[in-house]
Amino acid sequence: MSAENLLITEEMLARYYDLNKMKKEIDAEMSQLKTNFHAYMDEHEGINKKGELVEGKYKLIRQIRKSEKFHEKDTVALLEEMQLDDLIKVVKKPDDGKINAAIELGLLAEENLEDCRIASYSPAIAVKKL
Repeated sequence: MSAENLLITEEMLARYYDLNKMKKEIDAEMSQLKTNFHAYMDEHEGINKKGELVEGKYKLIRQIRKSEKFHEKDTVALLEEMQLDDLIKVVKKPDDGKINAAIELGLLAEENLEDCRIASYSPAIAVKKL
């Protein structure tokens, strides 16, 4: 599709506006229903417990996904204390704040970083009713 062949009409903008409004209402209602379903499951199955409920032609299924992470500060301290430094990841990454400050102070030329910068763009559409 080339931009030359596209036509944007008031009807298209109105439809987009109406659909976006409906989407927000639907999302809010679904969020409230999910809250109710989780409250029901918490009460009848237990907190963080999976469960099922059949009502008429519908089945409500609650799944529980568990993810675990290590508390970084405490884990690193413990591993260092146990002299298990090989189990600690050292991550080197640029400090944006310090780099920008160095550029402002003239300690680093922006041209030196020309090939290092990554720009990302994310287009967004908004239609408002006048």
